[in-house]
Amino acid sequence: MLVTIPEVFTKDEVRSIRDLLDRANWDDGRKTAGAQSQSVKANQQLPATGETAQKLGQMILNRLGETPLFLSAALPLRFLPPMFNKYEVGETFGVHVDNAIRVNPHTAERLRTDLSMTIFFSEPDEYDGGVLEVEHHYGTQEVKLPAGDMVLYPSTSLHQVTPVTRGARVSSFFWLQSMVRSDQQRSILFDLDQTIQTLAMQSGVEDPQVVRLTGIYHNMIREWSEV
Repeated sequence: MLVTIPEVFTKDEVRSIRDLLDRANWDDGRKTAGAQSQSVKANQQLPATGETAQKLGQMILNRLGETPLFLSAALPLRFLPPMFNKYEVGETFGVHVDNAIRVNPHTAERLRTDLSMTIFFSEPDEYDGGVLEVEHHYGTQEVKLPAGDMVLYPSTSLHQVTPVTRGARVSSFFWLQSMVRSDQQRSILFDLDQTIQTLAMQSGVEDPQVVRLTGIYHNMIREWSEV
């Protein structure tokens, strides 16, 4: 399941975030690549333990905790701290799959990566190329969103960022472990939750069918969650 979440940050907030990112010192992105990814990765990253990355990362996590569409789709249990990357002309990240287990650089806690996420901080017209391509059973989906928008997709997916040919693509990327491991089960729960919310707006939260469906939703989470 690939889900896009619009306007996680407003345009004014994006400008403030970009001001910090544009003044930051960037490292070679290959420093954090695994053995398979290192040969196909050519980009820049902020040091994960640096002041800018930690400040902006906490801002992102705070905002996502207030974003109902994200919470519905992800059912988050634990996050890895958001990281930040930049692709300039000629830089790319070829086809790869994210590591199944990653380590929190601040706590050394191990986390299973169920969902991968990207928040865009460059407008689409600021750069050419730099498209996130995510492969799934039904083909390849291309993602290039407005600044402030977010995409989340299963970490099991093969994906790549195509070469940038003009400008710079700046974004945040990170992972989470969901309360529900299965992408198929998360998709079912997401569809059910969105249907409940639509019915509640039409008929009211006290409508008997809304109450019944809400009970079914929570009982399914009890059955499938690992909490």
